[in-house]
Amino acid sequence: MAPTGIEQRRSLCTEIPGPRSKELHDRRVHAVSAGLTVGLPVYIDRAEGAILVDVDGNQLIDLGSGIAVTGVGHAVPEVTDAIARQAARFTHTCFMVTPYEGYVEVCEALNRLTPGEHDKRSALFNSGAEAVENAVKIARLYTGRQAVVVVEHAYHGRTNLTMALTAKNMPYKDRFGPFAPEVYRVPTSYPFRDGLDGDAAAARAIGAIETHVGKGNVAAVLVEPIQGEGGFIVPAPGFLAGLSAWCTSTGAMFIADEIQTGFCRTGAWFALDHEAVVPDLVTTAKGIAAGMPLAGVTGRAEVMDAVHEGGLGGTYGGNPVAAAAALAAIEVMRRDDLAGRAAWIGDRAGGRLAALAGESPHVGEVRGRGAMIAIEFVEPGTTAPDPAAVKSVIAACAREGVVTISCGTYGNVLRLLPPLSIAEPLLDDGLAVLEDAVRSLAG
Repeated sequence: MAPTGIEQRRSLCTEIPGPRSKELHDRRVHAVSAGLTVGLPVYIDRAEGAILVDVDGNQLIDLGSGIAVTGVGHAVPEVTDAIARQAARFTHTCFMVTPYEGYVEVCEALNRLTPGEHDKRSALFNSGAEAVENAVKIARLYTGRQAVVVVEHAYHGRTNLTMALTAKNMPYKDRFGPFAPEVYRVPTSYPFRDGLDGDAAAARAIGAIETHVGKGNVAAVLVEPIQGEGGFIVPAPGFLAGLSAWCTSTGAMFIADEIQTGFCRTGAWFALDHEAVVPDLVTTAKGIAAGMPLAGVTGRAEVMDAVHEGGLGGTYGGNPVAAAAALAAIEVMRRDDLAGRAAWIGDRAGGRLAALAGESPHVGEVRGRGAMIAIEFVEPGTTAPDPAAVKSVIAACAREGVVTISCGTYGNVLRLLPPLSIAEPLLDDGLAVLEDAVRSLAG
């Protein structure tokens, strides 16, 4: 699966970060806005498979995939070759001016792969936030309604509308308002913290919608099938189905934000496939194009085609180079059964981490689906969030050459998003480092 130019093993030749990375970080401080934070100031020179090579020559195991982007792995030859071929032909015309086949092919693939067998249409954009904004536009136009319902712990982006849709204030929203109106937040399903089954959680959310918004006013209910930045929260079975059924009964659009969960990450092409729930609209990005900027909105044909001519678009949306990368990445996912591979990663990592949870009083829950795995850290003997534990574990992993990232409304969740093509010995090595880091927590 992985390329062979860089040996797929962890190897450190300096401390982390090394001297060259430190030099570059000093330059970064004087050139880049302080508003952009860096989780690990290790500057990458090249990457292949599941290995990142920094400017000091250290080889690090990547258990983050650029936040679920490089699911097929880094520098996969099929993808890089497709990018090079397309770049040599042409890099841009703007699909709205003079179109090209690659855009159409990506839309055909999205129509085929996303949940549901109904007639679909797609439109392509640049980022997940842009896809979400356009999905909301489409839902409002089609329904003639204004209100958009989102849930607690949601993350949908950093633009003005998507900040309103996102739940967490710091760092995403603080002092950036005023935000877009007609956005309403209702309780979600968070089994570790609310103890509700899916039906009860759905009834609670629907009751809040009908009480505070009114069923006839809702254009869309927008939800991540597994919440990403909010903490990799897997809703209780039945929660998503309940919301979807309510949308169908009231004429609202059920929008699935599959930006982080899509493209084999959870052990299926899309997370909603596990729930047998079919959305009216679905947003995609991240894993679709192996690192090239591309996003999409896919939905029922009658909904997508209701938009007036010129109502959707953007200069760079569906860029031909990004489209070529997406088509190649999708073929690699199909050929190598990366959905099945993600399920295998979930079984292997989940089993080891569940055992770790039994040892450590700092681990409140291990959860996830497929290769989207989380550890929620708590203060021993309680369910109180412990963000300091996450920072300690991430730092310990980094010192040993393993890249991990955090998430969660309370900053107390460590998430694992390894490339789906990661080799078994490399995954085991990364997990061993993580286990040691958790065991090293005091108390």
